[in-house]
Amino acid sequence: MLLPCMLQDIGHDPTNPVTRLYATKAAQPFHNDSADIVGLLCLTNARSGGLSSWSSSISVHNEILKKAPHLVPVLAGPNWYFDRKGEVPPGKKPFFRIPVFNYYKGYLSVNYSDNYFLLSQRHAEVPRLTPEQYDAMKLFNELASSDELRLDYMLQPGEIQLLNNHTQLHARSEFVDYDDVDKRRHLLRLWISPPNERPLPEEYEDIYGGPLEIGNRGGIKVEGTQECIVLEAE
Repeated sequence: MLLPCMLQDIGHDPTNPVTRLYATKAAQPFHNDSADIVGLLCLTNARSGGLSSWSSSISVHNEILKKAPHLVPVLAGPNWYFDRKGEVPPGKKPFFRIPVFNYYKGYLSVNYSDNYFLLSQRHAEVPRLTPEQYDAMKLFNELASSDELRLDYMLQPGEIQLLNNHTQLHARSEFVDYDDVDKRRHLLRLWISPPNERPLPEEYEDIYGGPLEIGNRGGIKVEGTQECIVLEAE
């Protein structure tokens, strides 16, 4: 299954809690997407900035295990709540629960995006993050962005990034775009669900928008929207 999307700065306010940062020029911290594999095709670069960074979430896990083993069960615990940023399916709450470290059938799958965990705190029903959870996020971010684990690369027009979201994190620096609309930074994103992927625990059902059938899972589905492929960001 393939789900395409356009990535451009379309002027959304990055401080608005429902804004997806890929639709802005603001920096995106380390995270993974809601799909098995994410592909990015660079069409045009910004005038400056927009540097891509990648890091192994499995290596982050292993470093935490060595440096602060008491935080591993915290990150694998159940009380991590993800904000839906306004994209709420019928009958669902505007947040859901999913751990950072997920051990299942011999695989470690990592789901991390600290801004979504922090945004969930705007909902009164969500338990408050504990000091241990804040410590865990701080160390996770420090390790992911460290020189030892981080790889920086400026995608050039025509180049493609392919990352497994269960084992890899990605980030992007802030950028400054051209005034000319035709010259502005423009990437195509593709979410891929290959037929030979790993099994995932039931905790992924909310973030994947439904059943976890290998080869047919992932994506964001909102009632009243028509599925289509667009050639401009929206």
